[in-house]
Order: sequence, then structure tokens, then C-alpha cells
Amino acid sequence: MLACPPEKFDEIADSPQVAQTCRLLADVPHDSDEAKRLKQQLPLLMFMANYSDGHRHAESALPTGMAYLDLDDLKGENPREVWQRIVQRLIAKGLESLVVLVHVSCSGKGLRIVYIIPRQFGLLSPTEQIERSKLWLADELGVEDDSKTKDLARGSFAVPRGYIIYGPDKRMWREVVEAPEVALAQAIPPTAEGRSDAPEHHTEEASPEGAQEATSPVDCSSFKGIPYADIISEWFRRTGGEPQTGERNDRLHRLAAHLRYITDNDEQLLLHIMPRYGLREEEMRSLIHSACSARFYSMPRKLQKIVADLSPEAPEGDAAALMGRQAASATDGWASAPPQMPRKLPPLVRLLVSKTPDIYKPAVCHAVFPALGVHLHKTQFRYIDNVEHEATFMNVLMAGTGAGKDCISQPINHIMADIRRRDAENLAREKAWKDEVNSRGANKDKRQRPEGLVIQEIDADMTGPAFVMRMSEADGHFLYTKLNEIDQFDALRGNGRGGQQFQIMCLAFDPGNRYGQTRVGTQSVTEKVCIRFNWNASTTVRKGQRYFQNVLTDGPISRINFCTIPEREIGAEMPIYGTYDARFDEELRPYIEQLCAARGTIDCPQAFRLAQKLKNECADFARLSQSRVYENLSFRALVIAYLKACVLFVAHGYKWSKEMENFVRWSLDYDLWCKMHFFGEAIEAAENGSATTSRRGPRNLLELLPDEFTMEDAVRVRREQGLPRQGVQDMIRMWRNRGYIEERTNEQLNSFVFSKLKYRTTSNTGK
Repeated sequence: MLACPPEKFDEIADSPQVAQTCRLLADVPHDSDEAKRLKQQLPLLMFMANYSDGHRHAESALPTGMAYLDLDDLKGENPREVWQRIVQRLIAKGLESLVVLVHVSCSGKGLRIVYIIPRQFGLLSPTEQIERSKLWLADELGVEDDSKTKDLARGSFAVPRGYIIYGPDKRMWREVVEAPEVALAQAIPPTAEGRSDAPEHHTEEASPEGAQEATSPVDCSSFKGIPYADIISEWFRRTGGEPQTGERNDRLHRLAAHLRYITDNDEQLLLHIMPRYGLREEEMRSLIHSACSARFYSMPRKLQKIVADLSPEAPEGDAAALMGRQAASATDGWASAPPQMPRKLPPLVRLLVSKTPDIYKPAVCHAVFPALGVHLHKTQFRYIDNVEHEATFMNVLMAGTGAGKDCISQPINHIMADIRRRDAENLAREKAWKDEVNSRGANKDKRQRPEGLVIQEIDADMTGPAFVMRMSEADGHFLYTKLNEIDQFDALRGNGRGGQQFQIMCLAFDPGNRYGQTRVGTQSVTEKVCIRFNWNASTTVRKGQRYFQNVLTDGPISRINFCTIPEREIGAEMPIYGTYDARFDEELRPYIEQLCAARGTIDCPQAFRLAQKLKNECADFARLSQSRVYENLSFRALVIAYLKACVLFVAHGYKWSKEMENFVRWSLDYDLWCKMHFFGEAIEAAENGSATTSRRGPRNLLELLPDEFTMEDAVRVRREQGLPRQGVQDMIRMWRNRGYIEERTNEQLNSFVFSKLKYRTTSNTGK
């Protein structure tokens, strides 16, 4: 049973008695008898163990995989300010995923950090895991832990809700926490018995020559400076994602068979670094032993490429990132699956998908931005071309029938709650005015339409004139709508040839647009407005492709952010949602308030630099793939990704993080994957005036060529990819000038040959 279930934690945190006791503790000396008496009135929270018989004693303690640091001696500093310094070190060292709860101690003068013990300590006994990990983490954070671990049954004094700085993370409520992999320091600090003040049992004279090198600690965290955790994560990303139930043994065996080449075939080291995905210790030992017992060959090419791509010496930007992330062209192919979502998400995005089943999370990650952007008013972000953009997001979710496209509704409903409350008030004012006007005779004086009727959420079937009127009255605010089917946009198509809805989509994305209508009737709407219009729409794949088939090259597709839901296996279990409760709304509220408070032109230098880097990466991939379609789609996809970065920057209190960068990179890749997957062939055929081909998506032509190739080889690869011979010389010249290849004379063939420059064609995922 859980020693501290969530309902008990909430009951204690919200208890007036606990709050009163802690207030009294803050006014008495820390070590006084009165302080001890007051602490006895506080409940104990158990983080390190659950209990098989429900009683707190060491004999029935079942380790949870968590521990905590006690920082009581803060030398009079404010605990919250100390935490602000600590969290910067956590982020800098990539350890923030370990922390599940942070709170001021019951005395009000200390700090307690509850964390998950990293997987690398898993071979030690439970008590040793706690002791060694505490020493290690305190050393990493530059603090001194004041607690003493006697046994797993040690408890922690409860505190009221107001003392909690971070958390509680939902992982706390699992019976056994899944331990993450982190990059440990080269030597884990020893336990108390092994510190320098313990008696030594050997002398330097007794050591044989070279013993220092032989006994120096082995780096259990990385290979050539690359954390094993990063190598494993990238291996899963390039081999179809993390293993699911039914394939865990096979996938983990393959992983171990690859990792053995960079761990000296060391089974104990593999046990330290390998993820388990629920497999028992005996199963892991057997699996690893089997992998290490096979005949030894050279390092697999896939692992060689991963190591080269993640190497600290690999080039950043240029051809590197997108060649690796999007163009695993020689092996995986473009159309196999969308890019894997990062494991670590920005806090706002992590909150918004916290109640969403895993299969729907990528779609929700993209679909929430139109509603978030609606909260920004008179706020601009200067893009790398020096043009100011507002937070315009148009999202289409394309997935099969019954795929679960309604997964985006609840997060959007909670984001839009504050706007809907204000809209309801203004709708009531408008209705009262209409009733008053209609009740008066034709010749009676009628009150003018009320001012300040800002109504942002509009009906999906709104006509063009009504749309212009709402836009005019919005006073610079965004309008928003959510369409259950994409063809509900047809209400805006206009008379005659139609297509007005596509014009609205294009204009909404373009800064400083002008749109409206002129009518002679006194009751008609005559306005010119700047369209600010964010929206979400859902559709099946076939219907979505048909809906845009006549405007493939006219611009709407490049301006829209697309997402999808993977097809589930027949008979798969139903995904279960979490509960969107008052706590969810309370956690969301600060982010919404930050967005509503923003004004003017906001500068985010980190997002600006990232956009420049991504622009270069996209341009390089376009050169290597020779895909004009990809290049054209990438231009506005980059703007969309940049605006997401800026919205996250504002929502998080004008703070930037590595999680934001990784999320934005993935968001760009995912958007481009969807566009190329769903529309790439059709756009290419429309531009070339030909029938669609069987291949889907651009391929990295350089990856398809051998390490040494001729001009004829390049022509052959272009033809295989549906590209004409014309342009091959320009392509070769561009590659040579960019440093992708070098040219030399082959005397035997009496002709030129080209060699790949390997250091330029390795990828760097940035993950």
C-alpha cells in the first residue's frame, strides 16, 4: 500500500492544524523543547518506502526509489531564494527531472528536496542507494545535507500547502518510481564508511607500479563524453520509439547487443545503464548476458552514426541537425513515423498534457497553441527577417476515423475558460440591446449598438459579414473558433466562386493584412479590418486532403500547423484520461495571466538565435534533398515554431530553458513531417503539372550515394527520386562549396570522382 497516497497528502497539506503548528514553529528556536513538542503534533510523510502490512517499521518497508535532502543550515537565507539558485544548477546539469517535491521545512527556515534516485545506483542496497545518492546530489548542487538516514522507515514532517515550492509530481504516487538515467559524475562520493576520515588499509608503497591507473574509477555515465542516457534515447528514437508491452525483451536485447560495443562488453556496466521498462532484475541479467555472449563483430553502423552525431565535436547547425532528424533517408525513410516527442517538456506543455493518454500527447502539444495565442493582445515578436508577427496559430488535426480527435477539447476548454466568461457577459449585453431594438417601432429612436462588445470566440458557422463585424469590435484581440470538421469553414466561403475561407486563412497569418467589405445598405456591415484569427479544426486524413486539394500551391497549407494521431492496433486497450479539476486550473492560471499581461514588442534572444539556427538547418537539408517543396514549406513552418517559442517564453515569466529549445525543434520537425506526409506528393505534382509519384517526402540525396561517387551516380540517384538530370551540376557545385564533398581526379577512370566529407554529413539532433 502507498504510505502517502495523494488524497492523504492533500488532506494534510490543506489542514488548518498543520498550518497553525508550522506558524508557531517559525517563532521558536529550532532545537528548543517547544519546537520538539510542536513537531510531535505534525503528521509524518513517508517518501522513501511503502509498507506491506500498513505499519511503519523497517521490516515491512518496500523501497519507493525516492529520497530527500534536508537543508536546515541555510545561514539565515530565505529558503525560496536558496531554491532559485539550486534550480539553476539542476537545469545546468540536466538533473531537474529527478525532483518531485520541494518545500520549506516545517520550521520555515530550511529546505527539503524530494528526488528520485538515479538508475545508476540500482545495484546497491536500498539504504546504500539513499546514502550514496544523497552525497552525490548534495555535491552536484553545492549544498550540505543535514539529514541522517537510519532506515527506510524514516519520515518527514508535513507542511502546509503554502510551504510547497514545487510539486508534488504525480510520480510520487507510484508504488515504485521509475528511475531516470542521468549523467553522473565520474566518481560517486563514497559512503560515510569510505570517506577520507575512515581508516586506510593500504599504503602507497604496497601498491604495484601502475596501480593508480588500474584502480581509478570507471566512467559509468558516458562514452567519449556522450552520456549513455543520450545514446540510449537516440537509439530508441531511430529504431521506432520506446518499447511497448510485448516487445520489451526483444528491443532491450537488441539495445544491449549494440551497447556492448561501447561498454567493453561489461555486463555490470550494462546493468547500470540499461533501462528496464518493468523487467525484473533476473530477466535483465539474463538478457544482458545473452547479448554479451554473442560473437563479437565491429560496432554496428547505426550505433556508429549515433555516436558520431552526438559527439561534442560534431558540428552544430548547418547540415547537421535536420540531416539527422528528418532525413534518415538511407535507412528509415521519411514516411515511417512522425518524430518522437521529447521526454522533457516545458512546464506549461507538461501541465497541458498531464491528463492526456500518451498516444494523444503529441497532437495536444500542437493543438493548444491557437488558444494560448488568443490571450495575447497587442503583442508582437520580431522574426529573423525583421518583420513583426503576432501569435497567429491555425491548427488542423488529421487522423483516422475513431482515432480520438476529441483529445484536444478539454485542454482547450480550460485554456479558454477566462475568455468564455467575458464573452458570456458581452453576449448578454448584445442580446439585451437586440431585444430593446426589436421591441421599438420602426419610427422610434433606437439606441446605438453598445461599445466594448469584445467577443473573441465565434461560432463555427459564422457568415462573412458577421465575421467582419466581430473582428471590428474585437479591438485588436484575436478571434477564435474550434471546428469539429474542417468543412465547417465553408460558411465563410462567400458568394460566386467561393474560396474566401482560404483567403482568410492566408491573410490571418500575414502581418498587417487588410480585409473587409463595402455595402450600400444602411443596415449592412461596411468595415475594413486586420484579421487576427486563431482556430483549431479536426478532420479525417482523406477529407483533409480533399479539402485542400485545389489550393495546394496557394499558401494555406504552409501557414497551418498540422498534427496527427497514430493508428492504434485493432483491439487495443482504451486510453484513459486524467481528471481536469480545480487544481489543474489553478496550476494553469499563472501561465494565462502572464500571457494576458504581455504588451508591445517582446524580445526573446534565445528564440531568435534558435530560429536562425533552424533556418540554416532547413536550408541545408533543402540543398541536400533538392526538394523545392520541402524548402517552400519550411519557410512558414519556421515562423510557426518561432512564435511557439515566444509564447512559451512569455507564459513562463520571460524565462528560457533547454526544454523549450528541444520542444520547438521537435515541433518544427513534426509539423514538416505532417505536411510532407499528407501533402508532399500532391504539392510536388501540382507544381510540376504531373501525376503524383509513389515516393513520399524528400530524401537526403547525399546519404543515398556511396562514400565515393561519380557524376553518373549522382544522376542515377536524382532519377530514382524523380528529379531531372538537369540541375545535377548545380547540385554538385553547391555541395562542394558548402563543404559536403570534395572533388579529385581518378587517374584509372580518367575522370572526376567525389568523396563525402564525413565531418560535415554527421547529424546533431540537439536532443
